[in-house]
Amino acid sequence: MDMETKKPYMVVTMIQLIYAIMFLISKAVFNGGMNTFVFVFYRQAFATIFLAPLAFFFERKSAPPLSFVTFIKIFTLSLFGVTFSLDLNGIALSYTSATLAASTTASLPAITFFLALFLGTETLKIKTIQGTAKLAGITVCMAGVATLALYKGPPLKLPICPHLYQHRNILGHISGGSTSWLKGCVLMITSNILWGLWLVLQGRVLKAYPSKLYFTTLHCLLSSIQSFVIAIAFERDISAWKLGWNLRLVSVIYCGFFVTGVAYYLQSWVIEKRGPVFLSMFTPLSLLFTLLSSGILLCQIIRLGSILGGLLLIIGLYCVLWGKSRELKNIGDEKTDPHKENNDVCNEVKVVIS
Repeated sequence: MDMETKKPYMVVTMIQLIYAIMFLISKAVFNGGMNTFVFVFYRQAFATIFLAPLAFFFERKSAPPLSFVTFIKIFTLSLFGVTFSLDLNGIALSYTSATLAASTTASLPAITFFLALFLGTETLKIKTIQGTAKLAGITVCMAGVATLALYKGPPLKLPICPHLYQHRNILGHISGGSTSWLKGCVLMITSNILWGLWLVLQGRVLKAYPSKLYFTTLHCLLSSIQSFVIAIAFERDISAWKLGWNLRLVSVIYCGFFVTGVAYYLQSWVIEKRGPVFLSMFTPLSLLFTLLSSGILLCQIIRLGSILGGLLLIIGLYCVLWGKSRELKNIGDEKTDPHKENNDVCNEVKVVIS
């Protein structure tokens, strides 16, 4: 395997590592007392500062005029799919763990497919092996979510960090109450549903406004304004807004620059080179990175429920992705073979034009 062939594998691994670090430092600053709403505002503000010059430099001549109707659509998408999603994610992360955040994120492709199916932009043929695989994948994903929410299980002792199990007070502090954990799980799932809905609906808006960099920058700008209004409503103490030269500043810069800037660009590159299925297949890597790092760096107890729930989510994800890839392959074969009847395929694939 030459370097050019290895490059997509290296890049996709780097993307998942960036997300794993995001989960870890976000959890660390929340444990340190940073307000989650303030964190989201700073994250989006730094992302806007990073993206705005790039959008102006690369797309100022090619960007189409922004109509009022399109602006309202982008504003609404930003409010629900970005601002509310990130705010709920931050609250959920403060209640639960970085491992849970990585686990539920691994199920995002399956959640997105379910939402697309509900909105009519995807189809499900239960009598075919592809449809059965996708239905089974969604079911297994739901079982994984239920396991994460309702079953903690005993702590798993990692030989690389035995110090976690020498102090019972740490265990009690990290575990938290079952009510808080369940509340965090519900908020985390809701956050991912909103994010998946944003992924499904933004395709329609991009047809009317195809400048991706301007589109992303406008999202970040509007989300900064929206998250500021929410943050100032919940947090009036000026001291809570101070960053200083500490982990808080590092976390918002990292999430704004590396996650929104670098990771999003790398994702676009991978999708262009190898397709979205290839990118989704490596999503569980962030769960693996987060799982190990949480125990070593954050002194977080890893429980059996998190492992089982994560495994079910990964299995369900691969079932959905396998069924989807087989379905696309069959459609491609039908289109390239002029001797085959493809009326059934054409009738089963729904195309939604906004």
